[in-house]
Amino acid sequence: MENPCETPPIDNEAADLPDIVGLVLEMGQGSGTPARLEALVETATDYAKAASSENTRDAYAKDWRHFASWCRREGFEPMPPSSQVIGLYIGACSAGDPKRGIASLSVATIERRLSGLAWNFTQRGVPMDRADRHIATVLAGIRRKHAKPPRQKEAVLGDDVKAMINTLGHDLRGLRDRAILLLGFAGGLRRSEIVGLDVVRDEHSDGAGWIEFFPGQGVLVTLRGKTGWREVEVGRGASDQTCPVVALENWIRLGRIARGPLFRRIFKDNKTVDVARLSDKHVARLVKQTALAAGVRSDLPEGERAGLFSGHSLRAGLASSADIEERYVQKQLGHASAEMTRKYQRRRDRFRTNLTKASGL
Repeated sequence: MENPCETPPIDNEAADLPDIVGLVLEMGQGSGTPARLEALVETATDYAKAASSENTRDAYAKDWRHFASWCRREGFEPMPPSSQVIGLYIGACSAGDPKRGIASLSVATIERRLSGLAWNFTQRGVPMDRADRHIATVLAGIRRKHAKPPRQKEAVLGDDVKAMINTLGHDLRGLRDRAILLLGFAGGLRRSEIVGLDVVRDEHSDGAGWIEFFPGQGVLVTLRGKTGWREVEVGRGASDQTCPVVALENWIRLGRIARGPLFRRIFKDNKTVDVARLSDKHVARLVKQTALAAGVRSDLPEGERAGLFSGHSLRAGLASSADIEERYVQKQLGHASAEMTRKYQRRRDRFRTNLTKASGL
């Protein structure tokens, strides 16, 4: 028997544009041109989907499924949004349920789920009031009781990266991974941006951008971001062994890559390069493995070190290593504000200004 509390699944495309779809359907009833209007719906839906990344849409869909499943179990209606129900939901998320084997969620995860719910409700034409006391007060209590100090991923500095690439071999896979580390660090790139690059510009590519060589100068990386296109300049290094431009040239030449994805899978024979784009998870694994092998932060216990590094360590590393004016680092990372850039500068300014001595002690 169908559960009355269970809402039917809503097609992702329809959920993206409920208001536009409804308007078009109303127009279609009197216009007599349903085929034309149907094409307009399809076009508008495609543009709406392009407004956010596939990963973001997947995360929002997962948040909605989690909320709808909880409502089903507890006998609540997911729609329309009820501040009281959402308050109970985030409280349940924080407490968990050991008897059912449901683990409690962290404060950060709960806040992300709230953002996902807010997006889902908005797309369905019934916005959620996150500032309502039934939600805001419960969330404030969760933060006060369970919030932990932020634990950022460790930044790998210039010397760290040099040690990391020295752990790599000189075979095809080593050449590729060396280029990934050096370009990711020098460009301050996200792992998705690294693997999203193409060798040359391609209007029909599913990638995030492309590279362009400027002989004797460096590489210009063009990236598609959330707010539009941006360019990142990666200059030549002081040594060929640590130069990201030389590493890219070697990888492209020996990998025989003329067009398409820049970084690709390599078959087990370590001689054949696949046509498929490399997963961004490879960048995270690569940074972690090479950082541990190079002995980065060897002052810490082995178990603790394993959780310190990720693909983001490269991006934070550039911000922490580059001892130049902050505005240049901000431009390279594509940050809208200097405040955001400072969050990435893990160790650069630590104890540089000694107020203890400045006060006369």
